[in-house]
Amino acid sequence: MNLPLFIAKRIYSDQGDKRKVSRPVIRIAIAGVAIGLAVMIITVSVVLGFKHTIRDKVAGFGGHIQVSNLLKYNDSDPYSIVVNDSLMQVMRHLPGTKHIQRYSYVQGLLKTDDDFLGVIFKGVGPEFDASFLKDNLLSGTIPEFSDSISKYQLLVSKMIADKMKLKTDDQVYAYFIGDENVKTRKYTIAGIYQTNMTRFDESLCFTDIYAVNRLNGWDKDHCTGVEITVKDLSQIDFTFDEFISQINRSNDGHGNTLISQTIYELYPNVFTWLELLDMNVWIILVLMVCVAGFTMISGLLIIILERTQMIGILKALGSRNKTIRHTFLWFSVFIIGQGMLWGNILGIGIVILQQYTGFVTLDPQVYYVSKAPVELNLPLVLVLDLFTLLACVFVLILPSFLVSHIHPAKSMRYE
Repeated sequence: MNLPLFIAKRIYSDQGDKRKVSRPVIRIAIAGVAIGLAVMIITVSVVLGFKHTIRDKVAGFGGHIQVSNLLKYNDSDPYSIVVNDSLMQVMRHLPGTKHIQRYSYVQGLLKTDDDFLGVIFKGVGPEFDASFLKDNLLSGTIPEFSDSISKYQLLVSKMIADKMKLKTDDQVYAYFIGDENVKTRKYTIAGIYQTNMTRFDESLCFTDIYAVNRLNGWDKDHCTGVEITVKDLSQIDFTFDEFISQINRSNDGHGNTLISQTIYELYPNVFTWLELLDMNVWIILVLMVCVAGFTMISGLLIIILERTQMIGILKALGSRNKTIRHTFLWFSVFIIGQGMLWGNILGIGIVILQQYTGFVTLDPQVYYVSKAPVELNLPLVLVLDLFTLLACVFVLILPSFLVSHIHPAKSMRYE
């Protein structure tokens, strides 16, 4: 029989005199643990939601890995690579590769009767995965992109549409300035999307890769680069190593040198900002554990003082200090456990409420999202529970030694 556990259960279940000091103290300790754990769960869920939402948005515009021409880093002129079936097969069969799609860029000028705007036309082919754009489509439809013919349909962002006062099915002229001439094309607005990623929304339009290649004077098998989506983003380093060994520094059919980069290398500012959030998480976790720990310490000290007579009797009956210390530590575990229960209910409840209602809104111009994104990770919640329990019990070990200073004879006269 575990005597300390048995006594701790009796103390915890003893309602006793309602005027006792320990009852409100226990409630305060439970509330401290509950609030601290709830804040930790909400914080971790929000940070995970931010990181994964922003990462997925960046990947939606450029994949997880990009293969392009090495010369583009030395000059502002558009450089192409030759992507034939053999090169596509090589990349498609590299370990971890999920999807491959070509893209081409050309800079142009959109012109209406009232305004004009410089934009980047991104040409994509029939293999283009449009699921990301469909999820962020506000009006219209996603065009059927082609690499053999162009219907001159354009998918623009809401930011561009608002600046140019465009809406679905409107027609707009585009001008492309070359070395010797200016080319003009007439486009129809097929759809309008909004991702709140300003760096993309303010300048990027989608159209057929066939039209963009013709504007650049490229053949059908040419393109600016290839976007690769990996099966498991946590294993992107392994897949990228394969691209480095198989693709980097190799030549395409026209002798162009290929180079591959991950989205972390292509957009370092975005991911550096996201990494800074991790530091905020650690600060909040430490602060909340300190709050819960100090609340439990003060509660344990008050409970020990209130139970001085009981401690004296136990010592008189032959109990050792170690046994009595373990009794109060078990008692503390019950309090912490009840606080963790309410903390989980409160924290998980708020996270689920935000997922379904989005009642916490944000400025999309600053945070790239209009509603605070949250992601509930139950294994991580269990880790937080275990961390909170161990941390709180650990900080209570030293205060529990107070029982060794209580003398049996004096404790009998303690009021």
